[in-house]
Amino acid sequence: MSLAVEAFDAIAPRLRRWPDVEAHDLVAADASDRLILSEAGEIGGEVAVIGDRYGALALSLLTADPGIRIRIHQDALTGERSLAANAEALGIPLDRVTWHDLDSSLVAGAPLVLLQLPRSLDALDEIAGVVATAPDVRIVAGGRIKHMTLGMNDVLARHFSEVRASRAVSKSRVLRASGPMTCRGDAWPRAQEHPDLGITVRAHGAAFAGTSVDIGTRFLLDFLPDMRAADTAIELACGTGVLATTLARLRPGARTIATDQSSAAVSSARATAAANGVEIEVVRDDGLGAQPDASADLVLLNPPFHSGAAVTDAIAPRLFADAARVLRPGGELWCVFNSHLGYRPVLERTVGPTRQAGRNAKFTVTASVRR
Repeated sequence: MSLAVEAFDAIAPRLRRWPDVEAHDLVAADASDRLILSEAGEIGGEVAVIGDRYGALALSLLTADPGIRIRIHQDALTGERSLAANAEALGIPLDRVTWHDLDSSLVAGAPLVLLQLPRSLDALDEIAGVVATAPDVRIVAGGRIKHMTLGMNDVLARHFSEVRASRAVSKSRVLRASGPMTCRGDAWPRAQEHPDLGITVRAHGAAFAGTSVDIGTRFLLDFLPDMRAADTAIELACGTGVLATTLARLRPGARTIATDQSSAAVSSARATAAANGVEIEVVRDDGLGAQPDASADLVLLNPPFHSGAAVTDAIAPRLFADAARVLRPGGELWCVFNSHLGYRPVLERTVGPTRQAGRNAKFTVTASVRR
């Protein structure tokens, strides 16, 4: 057993997901983290860690090796903050850790990359393309088998000459990739025109819905002309920024802000706005934490229902509460959600009087007025 695995066994039970959603069935570390550390062998020197959800990989390495230096990319801002909070709780200094965007600075000079496999093949393709820019690099990438597909092997094989899968252990598996090749495939962010909406969407691999426009957002777009006048409007959990970009084009005199905790989403929203010739402010934030109280007239929201790979209904109420705090009295939150989720009573309690503005076979659109 490696020192990193021993360290993982010691600290994993003490890790928390906070400030991400916490529940009895949502864990901060699992068997896939342990398997990644185990299959990587002896680790030292400079290491890159990608997708470390709540710090299980990095904190185990720091505990095991006082000389190791770690470069980290975490798409979710809550992941960065959770890692820092867990490190403080465990008394682990982070002076040997640097955070990076998903670019060549993340992997330059690092012979080993540890990766928690992302949910989407596009996200994996962008990651693999960045990692393959480093000569002689190897990847040890792991995940829970129920979330893995054979397509992941194919994506890695586009960037690496050798890809091998480990045996299954505790419902987890590791993919090893080595022999980086010249990057093949489209550059990121990718772009797609939507003539029916009059918009070009640009998206990085990990952005929700990619360059498509999900059907919930499409439905909410129909209601933009009905929304109140606003000096300041915010798209909360903006993804690729389709709502904010369209609103900024319709109301060029308003201040339009787009916010998301995902690094990929923030970069995508900036690119989407630029591709459509509008200016919006894009902020990487956990909800609306960076926005002052009573500072906006209008908030638009298509709330996520995933925390990593887990489906949860605990995210939307937190976002509703953020919107209620940031809206001025009389300001409006416009929300679209799957009708079966029945968010209207929560919106009534959290924000204020709520009316159904529209409904189709799958989605409901509501408008809530801040008391």
